[in-house]
Amino acid sequence: MHQATSNINNKILIFWDQDYTGSVIDQDEQQMTVELQHVEATEVFQLTVIYAKCKTNLRRPLWEVLRQKFLTYTIPWCVIGDFNVIASIKENIGGLPYQLSKSMDFLNMIEDCGLVDLGFYGPRYTWSNGRAPGSIIWKRLDKGMVNDNWLISFPATTISHLASTRSDENPLIMEMNVRQDTSKKYFKFLNCLVENEGFILLVQEIWNQEVRGNAMWIFYQKLKAVSNALSKWSRQEYEDIFQKAKEYEKK
Repeated sequence: MHQATSNINNKILIFWDQDYTGSVIDQDEQQMTVELQHVEATEVFQLTVIYAKCKTNLRRPLWEVLRQKFLTYTIPWCVIGDFNVIASIKENIGGLPYQLSKSMDFLNMIEDCGLVDLGFYGPRYTWSNGRAPGSIIWKRLDKGMVNDNWLISFPATTISHLASTRSDENPLIMEMNVRQDTSKKYFKFLNCLVENEGFILLVQEIWNQEVRGNAMWIFYQKLKAVSNALSKWSRQEYEDIFQKAKEYEKK
């Protein structure tokens, strides 16, 4: 690796290779933030890596730090790592019934910062207590969340949960693509599409596909999937209507 850095208690390590230029913005015991840019891209983004404390009261200073970052960051921003708390009762299985009140500080921070959960592929949970069946507890403590500018600049970002080896936590892999094609053609909805008998069937099929994440992320991904599917379908059904219109105008 070309560059490596760690936070003050060496609990967080960040590496990047020669394809990136980067610098540390700030760091403390629970987070480290770096600003990065790929050498072949114009996009600059900030990445905050988290390793949160286990106790609720000790995590509160971290949530305040993230709120301050939200107030000052205007470029794409991703917050990723081990938050040591869940955002939904669906992110916990086993043990005593989970009291969501334990997560309210975390949930309030997510709302205040306008962060969107990127969802995931792979196993549902990222941590277990390693106990025998009947006593085992699984939780999704690790995740990646981003601001609106990130979704605009890197709309194809995905998170994958990998299988755990010797650790009690599953590693995450985040893959991102820079939006470089500024001449991309966006889908334009035409009223004639709804008159086609295949329209409703296609929309239902795409909308019913499973997407994991919070409500806003699920809605965003389903809209994008429907748009892509309708764009491809309309070209197959009607070819390029707009190109045909231009040709007729020239006649």
